[in-house]
Amino acid sequence: MKYFWGRFIVFVLLWTYLIIQYSTNSWVSILCFAGAMASFFFLSLKKVPIYVYILLSFIIFLHGLLIAEENLITIILLVYISMIASFRLREKKLKLYILMNLLISILLSYLQMSHVVAIMVMVVFLYFLILSINQYVTMLQEQRNLYEELRSEYRKLKRLNLLAEEAARVEERNRIARDIHDSVGHRLTALIMKLETLAIQTKNEDYRELKKMAEDSLGETRQAVKTLQAEESEGIATVVHLIRKLEAESQIVVQFTIKQGVLTVPLSNDHSVVLYRVLQEALTNAMRHGYSREIHVVLGKSAIGDVTFEISNAVYEVKPFTFGFGLTNMKKRLEQIGGRLDVYQKENQFYVSGIIPSE
Repeated sequence: MKYFWGRFIVFVLLWTYLIIQYSTNSWVSILCFAGAMASFFFLSLKKVPIYVYILLSFIIFLHGLLIAEENLITIILLVYISMIASFRLREKKLKLYILMNLLISILLSYLQMSHVVAIMVMVVFLYFLILSINQYVTMLQEQRNLYEELRSEYRKLKRLNLLAEEAARVEERNRIARDIHDSVGHRLTALIMKLETLAIQTKNEDYRELKKMAEDSLGETRQAVKTLQAEESEGIATVVHLIRKLEAESQIVVQFTIKQGVLTVPLSNDHSVVLYRVLQEALTNAMRHGYSREIHVVLGKSAIGDVTFEISNAVYEVKPFTFGFGLTNMKKRLEQIGGRLDVYQKENQFYVSGIIPSE
């Protein structure tokens, strides 16, 4: 939008100079100027049909033909509108529009009957330059589209890579769990049966104690196997996985800091899930509303042994914020487990911080 206003100011200055210096009827010139300005405002739209440019050229042409004493500024206005069109119109439509403006400019310079050849050469050169600019802009747009396609494919490959890595990790853990179950578990079971047989045959209570130790070891082994086969659903590992996933899918940079002692804080499964969900919502909120490519996440340990977190991102347009559904939901989650959520804005930074109590 800022480019539009710059172009509009130049357009107004050219018209004003034309009216002051060369108009034979100021009131009619002002009416033409008002119509040209009304048409020019349509150029602020994202997609501008070619007939808007044609209407502008027609108004400028009629004014130059019927009212202006000198047509040089009129021809410059036509060139200026053509230059603006070169950034918006496709090559075929632009060529037709430039051809129309070129013919109009030749006609106006012929009617002026002074410096006709010089004006025609200048106009042809300028329109050639405009076509070259359009080709360059079109090439840049094609490169930008190609870059977006490549970035989209890169995101897909990153997602596939993360999924393949996770699948390989789960498969390896399952293989280790099977090996432990089939070898160690089987041997411990055989040992327990042997110790039971010896205890019955010898009536020695020492064998009972050894059997109890073997049974405890078998129980611990089974628990270890169960843990290996389970998905990682809690703890800091899921937070790291979340950040890696968001970086891969959203092309953001997360500065993740884990302060000393936070990994030793015992968290229940419910508290770990709350930590995961709160960080997920805070990161999503930062990407949606902060329009920032860089987000800072800090996990720490409070003086009384609780987990503290802080998510901050830059805010380019500072304005008052309200607790929407996401922030309200985060606050309720933390209050249900006895935690706390603080949301505030300082200068051009937005902060979401809080505390999750330890187990």
